[in-house]
Amino acid sequence: MCSYCRRASTIRKNENVLPHPKGWEERRSTAFFFPSKPANGLALNRYTGGGVNINKTQALRQKKVPGLDRDTMTSQKEPQEGLSAPAKVTGPSSWSRVSCPCCISNHIEPLVLIQLAENIQPITKQWIMSVISAPVKAGGAQLLVHPGEDMKGDMIVVAAPRCTLLRVTEDLGLCKTYQDGNMTAFSFEDRDNFCNIDNMQQFLTLAERQYIIKHELDSMRAIEDQRIPGIPAPKGKLKARASILQKLEKAGVIRNITPLHEQKLLSALGKQWYSHKSLWGQPLDSIHAYFGGTIAYYFSFLDFYTLSLFPPAILGLFITFFLPSANFSSGNKTESAPAPPKDHDGQPSVSSYMVQAVFSMLWSTVFMELWKRRSAALSYRWGTFNLAEQFQEPRPGFHGELSTNPVTGRLEPLFPEWKRRLRIGLVSLPVVGVFLGLVVMGMAGFYFFERLISNWHKASGSYFTAALQYLPSIAHIVYTNVLGNIYRNVALQLTEAENHREESSFDYHHTTKVLVFTFFNNFAVLFHIAFFKEDMPLLRKRLSSLLIVTQVVNQFTEVVVPFLVDRFITSADRNLKEDDPEVDHLQAQGSLPAFPGLFAEYIELLVQFGYLSLFSCVYPLTAPLLLLNNLTEIRTDAYKLCKLFNKPFSAPVANMGVWQTAFEVLSFISVMSNCWLLLLSPHVKELTEDAGFSSSKVLVIAVIVEHALIMVKMILAFMIPDEPDWVRIKREQIEYHSMQALKKQRIMRCRVEDKVPLKA
Repeated sequence: MCSYCRRASTIRKNENVLPHPKGWEERRSTAFFFPSKPANGLALNRYTGGGVNINKTQALRQKKVPGLDRDTMTSQKEPQEGLSAPAKVTGPSSWSRVSCPCCISNHIEPLVLIQLAENIQPITKQWIMSVISAPVKAGGAQLLVHPGEDMKGDMIVVAAPRCTLLRVTEDLGLCKTYQDGNMTAFSFEDRDNFCNIDNMQQFLTLAERQYIIKHELDSMRAIEDQRIPGIPAPKGKLKARASILQKLEKAGVIRNITPLHEQKLLSALGKQWYSHKSLWGQPLDSIHAYFGGTIAYYFSFLDFYTLSLFPPAILGLFITFFLPSANFSSGNKTESAPAPPKDHDGQPSVSSYMVQAVFSMLWSTVFMELWKRRSAALSYRWGTFNLAEQFQEPRPGFHGELSTNPVTGRLEPLFPEWKRRLRIGLVSLPVVGVFLGLVVMGMAGFYFFERLISNWHKASGSYFTAALQYLPSIAHIVYTNVLGNIYRNVALQLTEAENHREESSFDYHHTTKVLVFTFFNNFAVLFHIAFFKEDMPLLRKRLSSLLIVTQVVNQFTEVVVPFLVDRFITSADRNLKEDDPEVDHLQAQGSLPAFPGLFAEYIELLVQFGYLSLFSCVYPLTAPLLLLNNLTEIRTDAYKLCKLFNKPFSAPVANMGVWQTAFEVLSFISVMSNCWLLLLSPHVKELTEDAGFSSSKVLVIAVIVEHALIMVKMILAFMIPDEPDWVRIKREQIEYHSMQALKKQRIMRCRVEDKVPLKA
């Protein structure tokens, strides 16, 4: 709310009348008077202050959705009578109103589409619109709403006034460009000193504006116990401080909430992104502006990871084709093969096995440290390194006893931390342990039946038993996939039961549960082959088959399937024309499938990184295969995001969150994995046998080498700062200026308090 509105609200409390500055009636009228046919082909609505739709008949004749437009529009000025309440819904085909003068504009940008149930009653829709447009103190979101085609339709279009956008920008802790050109934490009181403050489309990105709307919708809380009109009890019963949006979604009143695409921006982004002829480079700033921080960080990491694959790929090709010692057949202890000669004619004295192992350890460490530096630079450039989520409203699924927050002083549900930790320790951890045990049982069953059928085949030698040899592998794949699907649902329910307050905390714990299971599911068999069976040829075969099969399947699902879907299955808006009704364009966007999220994409990259950092010394062609896959992965992921799914909401983030931690954990494990694989290499075994070392002495040496390599990794991580010096200086400057601003506020407050008694 602007300074005028704050003064006016004080006068309203005393006089029950809201005074308006001279000319405000004309300014207010310009906010809702649009030309009936703007440049982009959208028919718009003009109406009077009382909400009477002047051009409604004409708009219906043209089958247009009145009042919706993204472009800047000029308007006529007509006199209005009477004063409207804040954010009042004026009519069946109009935008809701705002009484804040600084929010009055001749440009209302539709940002979000809310799809309702098909049998929604008009009274329920009207109530939802009134709640969304109500002030925050009344439990609303203080947003602008439009009923779509009419009040009987199943959609609501939402926009955001200027004050709401600025208020939430400060609440989120976003940093914006100050008048001196530096990024500074946005302050509503100091808003006039920020660049582009008068143009919300330049001040905030499209993704930020749309996320702010979703943030405010999630923050809607019931002030008191009430019943939703048109919804019978108990579905329609709404308790005090309960999340209104979550209640409407559970009751089936709201089907979906979708941020709207801007087709011009999307087409321009597609030409820069997946249609670009160059194999390298992504428009990360444009991706961040359109899709938001979560999507931009994923593609930035994918781009950086793919670039970083070049050194190990070159080394892998060199070892495979120029160093014959990459053949590890001598490491097979399960077959009685003759020992290799000790004199390797034409082979280097240092085993390629050792070179690849040491390089993998160093590469994974340097890669993660350099990525953290790039992530810090991006967080500054995108203004997200000063986020303050812990002071926000609780997430919609959070519940607890209604009380006063001791930190913020707000009345909200509170849940004791000891209860959450108790649920994690006594429920979540045991259940996760049970599923990990099921993974181990499945692996043991696979080896048991594989050995059983193999012996059976050796005894009979028939074609039937030869075909049965594939049965354990097929059964194990089906078992792990079914178990994985069950576990994902269980992990979600466990995290819901833990009742986390912030969305980031919820995502962190949910992702951690899935990551632990995924690690066991993908790497347990490889670790068993490597460190228990000590069968290097089998490990090499298993890893190569996993990589090749995975790449083939990924290329089919990532390239062929999207192409067939877009080519032969009619997309939602393929047959729509520019002069078609806007309601058809909105319904077309709402009919696209929801974006499944980046969970599966990050899991794929994590498994790739694990294969490369943990076991690439066994199969040096791991990096070249991953590089070829990722070069196509970048464009196919971009294509699917732009063409085949609804646009997702994307929260401002400062890094990859728990995924960055997962990659760092794998990087640390790679030191131990490569060290012990190095111990099992044929070349090292020959050296220990020639030296006459006992097994216990070799084990002690291996532990010492392992700790030495861990120390080298820690030294490397310490030598490479997590953020560049210029980012650190900027961050410290922001902290210093924030402290100075607080001091000035305290001084001004003390001066005011000292002057008050004198006047008295």
